Amino acid sequence: MTFTKHIILGAGGAISRALVPELAAKGEKVVLVSRSGHEQQGSTAARADLSDCDQLAGVVPEGSAVYLLAGLPYDVRVWRDMWPRIMDNAIRVCREKQSLLIFFDNVYMYGRVDGPMTEATPNHPVSKKGEVRAKIAEHFMEECASGRINGIIARSADFYGPGGAQTAVPNLLVVQKLIEGKRPQWLARADRPHSLTYTLDCGRALPLLAADESSYNQVWHLPTAHPPITMQRFAEIAAAAVGVAASPKASVLSRPMLALAGLFDRTIKELGEMLYQNEMDYVFDSSKFEKHFSFTPTPYEDGIAATVAAYRERG
Repeated sequence: MTFTKHIILGAGGAISRALVPELAAKGEKVVLVSRSGHEQQGSTAARADLSDCDQLAGVVPEGSAVYLLAGLPYDVRVWRDMWPRIMDNAIRVCREKQSLLIFFDNVYMYGRVDGPMTEATPNHPVSKKGEVRAKIAEHFMEECASGRINGIIARSADFYGPGGAQTAVPNLLVVQKLIEGKRPQWLARADRPHSLTYTLDCGRALPLLAADESSYNQVWHLPTAHPPITMQRFAEIAAAAVGVAASPKASVLSRPMLALAGLFDRTIKELGEMLYQNEMDYVFDSSKFEKHFSFTPTPYEDGIAATVAAYRERG
């Protein structure tokens, strides 16, 4: 499939940082869209507020591939207001411009899952933020099924890797802590299997979906290493990569501790309803993608080493 341009809605995040070099290496014209005009090598920048349909229409040309990678403040009040509006605008503009829309999604809508999460797992959210994600994802897929738009939901597990210093929780609580000479941390339980998607694998995978018309109008789980890893093991591998002599035991942030901290910090308060993901096995199955595209996800050992190297490169 040939596109006039590749438009990235939500510049500056970990997935955008991973995607731009992949598209640029293929000789594609890439435009980063944000309110701030964020720039990244290999692309041009454009300013637009995604909640304003007219502004969005002004930066999306006919026949483009549009990647909805936007992140919003971790506050369900903002999500309820902004996510439906942003999704409606993206659908409307891509329909009018005959452009492909790829939505980078998470797994909140699945809720508690006993066993691996697959593309066939039904939406059964058990959180307020999960309800928002289920609503916009279902609306998007209804539009795709109607034939009014070509679209893809590209779903990721919790992610880690280069570019995730500001948003990837494993980066913040494990890798960064170790580099700072501190004890690594995790939420609720560090001994449960927990799938993690590598940022650079997302960057490699999204263009494959865009280029393959047989992948359209479906949900895809992005390639994720398996079997899942415990966060204690993640901390041990990271400690070795950092050069810590003895593997430290991860400090666990319990529900009561987070509830207390949440009295003073809205983001921490918002984590409470999502802790079930860390208290039970969190297994993300990406075999559909791996088989279709003959794609091997990056092993955790290699991904963690590259993440540590990226921190060191940044100083």
